[in-house]
Amino acid sequence: MKDPRDVIIRPVVSEKSYAGSSIGVYTFEVHPSASKPEIRDAVQRIFNVKVLKVNTLNRRGKRRMTRGTNRVGVRNGAKRAIVTLAPGQQIPLFEN
Repeated sequence: MKDPRDVIIRPVVSEKSYAGSSIGVYTFEVHPSASKPEIRDAVQRIFNVKVLKVNTLNRRGKRRMTRGTNRVGVRNGAKRAIVTLAPGQQIPLFEN
């Protein structure tokens, strides 16, 4: 089994993901080859919570023009996981 810290790269900080945290839905950037069961197990082991559902999505990198040479470059893509926790569970990511 992979180390859970290798599967979960970082939490995604955006308005949409921050609003979802109030209802027990959290968004993480994950390793591109991570599967849903690996993501579920990693979140459960790292944060000691019960995960009900994991949705994943692959985001392609944006195409950008480079300065000076007018060549097209591509930013890196990322795989994200949207994790739904059991009722009453929460992850203390953004608490002070």
